[in-house]
Amino acid sequence: MSPTPLSLEYLLRPSTIKSGKKPVVFMFHGYGSNEEDLFSFAPELPEELVVISVRAPYDLDPFGHAWYAINFDAEHGKWSDDVQAIESRDKIKQFIEEACTAYDLDEENITLLGFSQGTILSYAVALSFPEKIKNVIALSGYINEGILQEGYESKDFGQLHIYASHGQVDQVIPLEWAQKTPGFLKNLNIQFKYEEFPVGHGVSPQNFYSFKEWLVERI
Repeated sequence: MSPTPLSLEYLLRPSTIKSGKKPVVFMFHGYGSNEEDLFSFAPELPEELVVISVRAPYDLDPFGHAWYAINFDAEHGKWSDDVQAIESRDKIKQFIEEACTAYDLDEENITLLGFSQGTILSYAVALSFPEKIKNVIALSGYINEGILQEGYESKDFGQLHIYASHGQVDQVIPLEWAQKTPGFLKNLNIQFKYEEFPVGHGVSPQNFYSFKEWLVERI
């Protein structure tokens, strides 16, 4: 069965649930990668979940995709295109709504799983629209306040749960950036778990089994 055409490209693993609304995990890859990357986790995730791994909308030369541009110049050093990031945040929200309709997904049981740039966007979607998201698995990323919806602080985060992890020797996104996450989430009274692992910019087997166990308890 070929996937239903939606506004973004994606891969899908169906749920073993045959009738009724199904819980879902949406996956968002990192800068320069594609939808096949995180989809490799799919066979290890609970069978009742629909797994949808999404391709970022911006093509990179010669290959790969991005949720927003990362630019390098002498004056500013490395900087992110927050305008593009906000556009991608809203594209993801729209895509989630489309997928829920197309595949009869449970809108009360939506998990976002991101890596690196995909984590930054997962945070942006969940913190901007917390009424739509139940769980976030935030791997090797950080919260960029510049791409959160204005007035997000006053939203109700009562149903949102976040698992965040980072490599202690991450050479791409500094550990100190991720270590700001617990304080940020505490200020919003969001339930979370934060862990660090002795790896670089990647997901160790221990990290995978930890977030899988966390997720199984919440779907």
